[in-house]
Amino acid sequence: MHWWEALFLGLLQGLTEFLPVSSSGHLEIGKALFGIQSADNLTFTVVVHAATVCSTIAVLWREMASLLRGSARFRWNGETQYLAKILLSMIPVGLVGLFFKDRVEALFGAGLAVVGAGLLITAAALAFAGYARPRPKEHISFLDAFIIGLAQACAVVPGLSRSGATIAAGLLRGNKKESIARFSFLMVLIPILGEATLDLLKGDFSEAAAGIPSGALAVGFAAAFITGGVACRWMIELVKRGKLIYFALYCAIVGTVVLLAG
Repeated sequence: MHWWEALFLGLLQGLTEFLPVSSSGHLEIGKALFGIQSADNLTFTVVVHAATVCSTIAVLWREMASLLRGSARFRWNGETQYLAKILLSMIPVGLVGLFFKDRVEALFGAGLAVVGAGLLITAAALAFAGYARPRPKEHISFLDAFIIGLAQACAVVPGLSRSGATIAAGLLRGNKKESIARFSFLMVLIPILGEATLDLLKGDFSEAAAGIPSGALAVGFAAAFITGGVACRWMIELVKRGKLIYFALYCAIVGTVVLLAG
């Protein structure tokens, strides 16, 4: 992988991470355009996802600090409950990573057909959620958090948008767009950073193990971090005010093109 390929893919990851259009699916499409074998460069995917998680922390650090301060009082207050809901939502994806990691990684080398199918499923979920009218809620419940976590676990497949799946699940449960968007961004922090830390400890980010020049990994990380930070600041407003049907149409068009091309 050349540095300019890493730059393009990092920019692509940063711009699409916070939209319900599957950043992992777009990464696979970008790799296919450059002729990069996905199965051999899964480390790069982990690196740029970790970069956008770091940009999320940089943007939402006040909200995170407030949650940590509230939970540090060791009382069952609103902050402690919210943090408990985030932890509960991570259980399904943690089980997938623990027992099915090899199968999930194999999907990233299965070709564009998986990506195209995943994008079409994302389009259907967004369209359905966009027109559903459940009874509105003021707060995300523990049951909502677990169901949203199940949606996140399903979205480990490339092409299935994690934010799209979680936002759709939250909307179908009657939660507000802004509330579910912020919850969706926060719930992914620990799983991705945890995976990146484990890979770092195992030495998977070394040039010999990854099969990618260290400079390319650094360029991809920096590009995803910078664009992710810029995008995160206005993506929440875009998701809150925008109609999901537009994202559904986009995913349907790209998914169809990818299936035909693949």
